[in-house]
Amino acid sequence: MRDSGVDAEARPEPQVHETAIVDDDAELEPGVVVGPYAVIGPRVTVGAGTEIGPHVYIERDTAVGEECRIFKGAVLGTDPQDLKFKGERTRLEVGDRTVIREYATLNRGTSAQGRTVVGSDCLLMAYTHVAHDCELGNHVILSNSVNMAGHVVIEDWVIVGGLTPIHQFVRIGAHAFIGGGSRIPQDIPPYCRAAGNPPKLYGLNAVGLERRGFSQETRKALKQAYRHVFMSGLNVSQGVARAEGAAELIPEVRHFLSFIRESERGITVG
Repeated sequence: MRDSGVDAEARPEPQVHETAIVDDDAELEPGVVVGPYAVIGPRVTVGAGTEIGPHVYIERDTAVGEECRIFKGAVLGTDPQDLKFKGERTRLEVGDRTVIREYATLNRGTSAQGRTVVGSDCLLMAYTHVAHDCELGNHVILSNSVNMAGHVVIEDWVIVGGLTPIHQFVRIGAHAFIGGGSRIPQDIPPYCRAAGNPPKLYGLNAVGLERRGFSQETRKALKQAYRHVFMSGLNVSQGVARAEGAAELIPEVRHFLSFIRESERGITVG
């Protein structure tokens, strides 16, 4: 059992509604609440203090962390919607204190990665879809009806506006902000704002960075690197090279530049 700093003996035994179905191979830790007509399948583990709402379906091979809240009709751990999936044993993993709202759907992985991962302290709003082999970091917010294709990677503290589809294998960098109704076919650099169809960059996520305690010096260094890459009249590769020679290479700038350099799908630009 995870050590959350709370004495497990102080938590009540799991409370399972009489209409819920819990497989004998499922494990519910102390303080778990399972609502009416929920179904929890084999090899599912649910961490201490997690609340599972009515009509939630957790199919199989899923680990849900502690103190999560899963709302009515959400579906977790179902088979990947991918033709290469041949029934192999794969997993879905959800971290601690993550909130999954109504009718969200989260699929297990395929043999390509073996698992789909959602981090801790995330908020997945109603009707979001997290496809096979996706990886979400911590503190990620997906607004209503965000639809992710397979193998998408979203780093920590990203916010994605509602009704946004994300193409398979896209990466979205840490602290990025994506406006609602966008279509995301290419990578979004960390610390940036993007919106539109097709999407464009609109500078750094300055408000988000300030709210999260980034110093003025760090924000200034990121702004300088952004200008070298996207506002110098050079192509992206040339801009990265110029930034590496001119910008102050603090850890955030190094991450910004390495993320762009390592992109395989291409980078969204302004």
